[in-house]
Amino acid sequence: MRKKIVAGNWKMNKTLAEAQALTAEVLGMVADEVTNDAVIILCTPFPFLLTVKNQLGTNRIAVGAQNCSEHDSGAYTGEVSAAMLKSMNIPYVILGHSERRQYFGEDGQLLAKKVDAALRHGLTPIFCCGEPLDVREKNQHIELVKKQVEEALFHLDAAAIQKIVIAYEPVWAIGTGKTATTAQAQEMHAVIRQQLAAKYGHTVAQEISILYGGSVKPDNAKELFACADVDGGLVGGASLKSRDFVEIIKGVG
Repeated sequence: MRKKIVAGNWKMNKTLAEAQALTAEVLGMVADEVTNDAVIILCTPFPFLLTVKNQLGTNRIAVGAQNCSEHDSGAYTGEVSAAMLKSMNIPYVILGHSERRQYFGEDGQLLAKKVDAALRHGLTPIFCCGEPLDVREKNQHIELVKKQVEEALFHLDAAAIQKIVIAYEPVWAIGTGKTATTAQAQEMHAVIRQQLAAKYGHTVAQEISILYGGSVKPDNAKELFACADVDGGLVGGASLKSRDFVEIIKGVG
């Protein structure tokens, strides 16, 4: 049975004090108000991971990193390895976010290596895929997303692919206020699941959580999460506001 997941991607935001305050607010609201069994993840900047993890304690909220290196160690100044994250018991890591692809030139070949590094150290990758506006306007979005999934993930065997969480993020809807319609979201999630089924079989495909990431808000979360193949959300800007983030979590039902 695949999991319902709501992950907050804080990106490069918050000071340490602000991160602690936000964590405390989310922690209290979740304890008081959230009755569903959704997996909740806070993906914080690297410097805050251990502080936030310790602040959360043993409650139901987990922490995740926003990236990791394809290398386990070495002379790579400024990089953070999956081995380092594992040593702090950080269970999740976002890989292939559109901003990493756009600003840092990450491609499918590199992301396949990062996925392998994360899995090698027992981390759960949240693998992002999605199309920019010009690709969707040319009606090439399905082709591009399938290529992204295939390049980074299809070297994995059936056991390994089930350890991946996939996040579909239409790049044209990130931070723009635009959101894919429920029909658009469901279409792309179904495309990805069908692609997984064609490669690994229906049973395996049904076990993989596919999240929607693209301007998820309290007023659209419930409708998006009700789609048959949408298993939760990767939330950006709204995860920086405790009330909005918790209302999105409650939208899982």
